[in-house]
Amino acid sequence: MRHGRRHGRLGGLIQEHRRALVRNLARNLITHQQIITTHARAKEASRFVDQLVTIAKQNTLHARRNLIQKLGSGSEDFAKRMVEVIAPKLAERKGGYTRVLRYRERPGDGASLSLLEFSVPVIAIEEKKPKKKKEPKPAKEVKEKEKAKRPPSVKEEAKKEEPKKEVPKKGGFLGSLRRFLKGDDDKK
Repeated sequence: MRHGRRHGRLGGLIQEHRRALVRNLARNLITHQQIITTHARAKEASRFVDQLVTIAKQNTLHARRNLIQKLGSGSEDFAKRMVEVIAPKLAERKGGYTRVLRYRERPGDGASLSLLEFSVPVIAIEEKKPKKKKEPKPAKEVKEKEKAKRPPSVKEEAKKEEPKKEVPKKGGFLGSLRRFLKGDDDKK
């Protein structure tokens, strides 16, 4: 029996699907600072992200591990970003770290879309690294210098002196067209 088991706004989904959906929405919010999704999903993701920010504000190893557990495996970068970038910006707030704003109705099915974003702008500007100029490898330079110093071999001289001969291509429509245009129509 399922007495008292409330699943919130996404009750129609299986537990694993619901958890995966909320985790993915949270990861996208951490990455992009704002996302557009249906209103029910935005409200559920907002609850989840608010809990994550509360954990991240503790700034301990246990908090990081807890974030990784809640966001799923492979989310170490997300947990790091939560603790180092997002939580300090929201440190003075006691709650309400995210907000859900009605956006519009989706034209296809009429679903109500909402914008989910952090209450305080959390922008981490990453500096672009200057491009490194590629330097030629010394091994190639040595080979080129050796070729320039030694006299060319007999084969190399023969290749330079003789121009390449045209080799007639065989078969197919283009081959027969070439033969016709050259007048070699008699050879078949």
